[in-house]
Amino acid sequence: MMQAFVIVLREGFEAFLIVAITLAYLRKTGRVGLIPAVYVGVGASIAASTILGYWLLQGVNQVLWEGIFGVVAAVLVTTLVVHMWRTAPRLKQIMHRQIDEVAARRTPRAAWLGIFAFTTVMITREGMETALMLMQVRGEYFWGAVLGLGAAILMALLWTRLGHLINLRLFFQVTSIFLLLFVGQILIYAFHELAEAGLWPNSEYLHEITEPYSPTGLYGRWFSFGIVLICVGWLVVAWSVDRLRRLSFNGGRVLRRNAFRDAS
Repeated sequence: MMQAFVIVLREGFEAFLIVAITLAYLRKTGRVGLIPAVYVGVGASIAASTILGYWLLQGVNQVLWEGIFGVVAAVLVTTLVVHMWRTAPRLKQIMHRQIDEVAARRTPRAAWLGIFAFTTVMITREGMETALMLMQVRGEYFWGAVLGLGAAILMALLWTRLGHLINLRLFFQVTSIFLLLFVGQILIYAFHELAEAGLWPNSEYLHEITEPYSPTGLYGRWFSFGIVLICVGWLVVAWSVDRLRRLSFNGGRVLRRNAFRDAS
């Protein structure tokens, strides 16, 4: 449940953040006529992600496909996390440039279709990543996904109203660590399923020795619990260090102000 919560929280918030930045920039630049294209694009991406998720759950239950999609999910998640690390500090500027390029089409229809395509691709990417990762979560994940979506909506609302109170850098840092650790578990499970499908030499032996390390195995369950503890610990330490830096900076300002006042 906790894995599903963090996955949906991270991907859902990214999707809401993309929509919020796009809408805010279109309003700021006077392109309000293109705003409906964003909403239509969001609807199309939700439909596409839902269809993909249903197909994954219903049509690829065989062990070979589970192993293949596990590898695909691991590669996709890793590349996107690295991409976010590189672009997160400039995410707003990058999106503004892309929106300008799309919106500056010669005809209003072309601009509308461009914004629609931009929104659909950006949001569907998050939906596909979510569907592939949720497929690797073993056990009950429905309520974890629902709570994660609710938390993502709440964070998005807080960001639009109280953005200065949300440390996005720390949020993406902690959730990226979680996803990369989760990728390790996905790869173990993918190897386990491909062994069950008979893809490797001595597959029966490999399947047996990796069973305890799968998400439902003894060590796999402890690993899942450990991922959460590592992320919580990282969050506490990072928040404490940031808090101490702010207190030190503010204390230094007070001392300099007092020294200047005494000197004058």
